[in-house]
Amino acid sequence: MSLYLSRTIPRFSSAGSTSYLKTRFINTTPAYPGHIPLNSFETAFLAVGSAVMSLLDPYRADLIAALGETTAGPALPRLRDIMLATAEGRQILKDRPRINTRTVDMNALSQLPEGTWGRTYKTWLERTGVTPDSREPVHYIDDPELAYVMQRYRECHDFYHCICNFSVNVDSELAIKYFEFANLGLPLAAISAIGGPLRLNAKKRSVLFSEYVPWALKYGSTSQCLISVYWEKRWEQDVEELRRELGIRDSPAKWSKKSMGTMASAAVENSADLASGPIHS
Repeated sequence: MSLYLSRTIPRFSSAGSTSYLKTRFINTTPAYPGHIPLNSFETAFLAVGSAVMSLLDPYRADLIAALGETTAGPALPRLRDIMLATAEGRQILKDRPRINTRTVDMNALSQLPEGTWGRTYKTWLERTGVTPDSREPVHYIDDPELAYVMQRYRECHDFYHCICNFSVNVDSELAIKYFEFANLGLPLAAISAIGGPLRLNAKKRSVLFSEYVPWALKYGSTSQCLISVYWEKRWEQDVEELRRELGIRDSPAKWSKKSMGTMASAAVENSADLASGPIHS
């Protein structure tokens, strides 16, 4: 039975908080909880609007998420096919695990030996002040399985930072976006990689293109496709062994001598280099 419901899309304003704009009523049934069906015009409008506003205000995680969903196109079916081609990827699609502090036992990760993947990830979270609870839910992808593929990518993004040994400052984020584009082929990564360097000063932009980008394109294109890695079943694996298995090595990442306690402190540390805020997504 179809439902008569009100459709909402993000409001394109510069306000820091997420707000929504009600539009017309539609006669449809959401394909999954939180799904907001859009027609072709609305999808194109949302893609253009979210692209413009997310470049102006990179703190708008809702618009960056909307941009990723409305521009994904054939990339998501291709990633699903890659997952279906491996036993590990098929298990992910069958289980549909989620990554947040309700599904991942952070205390258990803290008890793992140094050098394991799980302990490395927990230490990375502590150093950066990042939480896995910050990911936006998927709204605008009609197919439930493809919506999960996008959600999985979004929730695994921090794993990519960690396994590649990058922090969450702007130049590190851009390095991971180049890596993701080469490894996964999602248009959002390319869009971020193109616009993001404008937020760096000349010195950091030079390091980005001379060191980070060549590394990201090389290993992003030659390593195993990371969307098929069942990270949660690898907690006890030696992290260096995991990197060798995936084909990730020689990270050029540079960490500051002191740990970054919070995202705010990371932003302050890099504020002199940025024209606007972080683009972590």
